[in-house]
Amino acid sequence: MDITDPAVEAYAEAHTTPPPRHLVAVAEDTQRESPFAGMMVGPLEGRLLELLVFALGARSVLEIGTFTGYSSLSMAAGLQPGGRIVTCELSPEHAEIARRNIASSPYAGVIEVLEGPALETVAGLEGPFDFVFIDADKQSYLSYYEAVLPKLSPKGLIAVDNTLWSGAVLDERATDADTEAIRRFNDHVVGDDRVVCVQLPVRDGVTLIRRVG
Repeated sequence: MDITDPAVEAYAEAHTTPPPRHLVAVAEDTQRESPFAGMMVGPLEGRLLELLVFALGARSVLEIGTFTGYSSLSMAAGLQPGGRIVTCELSPEHAEIARRNIASSPYAGVIEVLEGPALETVAGLEGPFDFVFIDADKQSYLSYYEAVLPKLSPKGLIAVDNTLWSGAVLDERATDADTEAIRRFNDHVVGDDRVVCVQLPVRDGVTLIRRVG
């Protein structure tokens, strides 16, 4: 099911600053060449990520789940001068596509794609990170969350994608592993007294999380 009325989402997108040419090219190539094009964040969520990074004054960003690079490139536009993005990707094929897209963008020097299991990659990163974006395999969401929370800067934010999962989280008949994992993640975060969170019905659901104390 659609989280937002498609006409409302189309109106919101039409009243959001359109993406630059390099992002349009990434989106078009992804939609043309990848059977998983639906995994890519769209222009509405891309601008949201950019503005969150900008509002935080972020200089250090961590992404889990690169895909073809659209979200990394969106966030790069909001970085402070001298800022950097580290993005983790398991698939060698997706990592190669992302590197190609990043290399042909204005942000080739600020985004590093690290290939391999994200939990192993994150364990080797010191942080702190001003902004973390999680958009990878759903059954590992809780593990990713626990891995990055200690590495979040004092005023940092975590953004987690797909937390409404096309409304499946509300459907009692949906008992597949991914849906159950997202439900567990959502319940865990809202009950975690270490953080404050808000779940937004943007695209497929985006949860924003900050640490307290």
